[in-house]
Amino acid sequence: MEKSAIVLAAGDGKRMRSNNPKVMCEVLGDPMIDWVLDAAAEAGIPAENTGIVVGNGAEIVSAHIAEKCPAYRTFMQTERKGTGHAVMQAEEMLKNGGNVLVLCGDAPFVNGETISAALKEHETSGNAVTVVAAELPDPAGYGRIIRAEDGSFDSIVEKKDCTPEQLAVTEINSGVYWFNADALAKALPKLAAENAAGEYYLTDTVAIIRDDGGKAGIFTAPDADIVLGANSRADLLQLNIIAKMRVIGMHLDNGVEFVSTDGIIIGRNVEIGRDTRILPGTILRGNTVIGEGCVLGPNTLIENCKIGNGVILNSVQAYDSRVCDHVKAGPFVQLRPGTVLHDGVKIGDFVEVKNSEIGINTAIAHLTYVGDSDVGKGVNFGCGCVTANYDGINKYRTKIGDYAFIGCNTNLIAPVEIGENATTAAGSTITKSVPPDSLAVERAQTKIIDHWEKNFKRKKKA
Repeated sequence: MEKSAIVLAAGDGKRMRSNNPKVMCEVLGDPMIDWVLDAAAEAGIPAENTGIVVGNGAEIVSAHIAEKCPAYRTFMQTERKGTGHAVMQAEEMLKNGGNVLVLCGDAPFVNGETISAALKEHETSGNAVTVVAAELPDPAGYGRIIRAEDGSFDSIVEKKDCTPEQLAVTEINSGVYWFNADALAKALPKLAAENAAGEYYLTDTVAIIRDDGGKAGIFTAPDADIVLGANSRADLLQLNIIAKMRVIGMHLDNGVEFVSTDGIIIGRNVEIGRDTRILPGTILRGNTVIGEGCVLGPNTLIENCKIGNGVILNSVQAYDSRVCDHVKAGPFVQLRPGTVLHDGVKIGDFVEVKNSEIGINTAIAHLTYVGDSDVGKGVNFGCGCVTANYDGINKYRTKIGDYAFIGCNTNLIAPVEIGENATTAAGSTITKSVPPDSLAVERAQTKIIDHWEKNFKRKKKA
């Protein structure tokens, strides 16, 4: 049977005090809307069958969604008249029939497993609507699930409309629903804004569908956290804390070592091999893969990188790079996009590497910039070397052969090639290619001026 989804992402989020829409606020580095869309995808709902209702900051959300996957569809809710009104804006998603899922774009902990299990219950029971519920000890502002005397599902009452007795109910509506698309399409025009908020509640469709002869049921989520959302910065912080410890717990179960969790943030898509140790202040995000037996940190940030086995990164920032086995880097190293460090490379303090491939066992000791370069194996860089890759208009590459020795304070003016086993003398500015097995010395002639006047003035002042 056809499956579709409607994600409600039009909330203003005024209490967030942000210039961005609420659903774009991040949990572990990803916007909350991404968590929700990924959950729908995990449950087998195609992107082309997923519609997102946008409102405040629509251009920001729409641009992000289009970048994530152009197949997603967006629908504009120009006025905020409740959840039922929001779904009305995406009625087109109901035309294919089958079953349609409704999700809240600011509830990042909903997951594909729960969505699929709820759909199974929905179809097995022959329901026209299935509400995903959860038990919370403190239901706060959530709508309450009201049951009849025999325990069957009776209705959903929003918190604003609850009686004192109903407020005591701890079973709440998660905001996740499975509907028969045809039943929902018939129910939406019958919604009325006869409530304390003057809004069109999606929850009212349950009674409407039942009055039309449809069956309504409940699926109780095994994990109550799926209902958690964020209406304020404090809520968002709590979501990040929960998500952080969940991810760390997963990696602990997989054999990753943490001596402390202080300052550690690990994205939900990061993979880490066993026996790797994560030290305080380490941030791993994006599609990062870490091998086995590594030591990362302290104070290291890795984004969208592939890290091999036995790697030590101390106070390193690395972006869109690949680090092979048994590399050691840091402290205070930056690996910019396009960097590849092959096995056994050693990078010392205050070194930056950008869009360069560094060969096996090459050492770049300290205070050096290597950009747009192809460096062979066994090369040694002295202190303070620079590949001058940019002339202000164009960028050029530098090529350094195997076992070359780049002397301290060498400037390599690209495009230039240093041959295999060649040496550049300390303090040289190399402007021409250097043949293999040769020594290049490119310095200005030393000129001595005796009795330099400023020296005497400085001495007198001291």
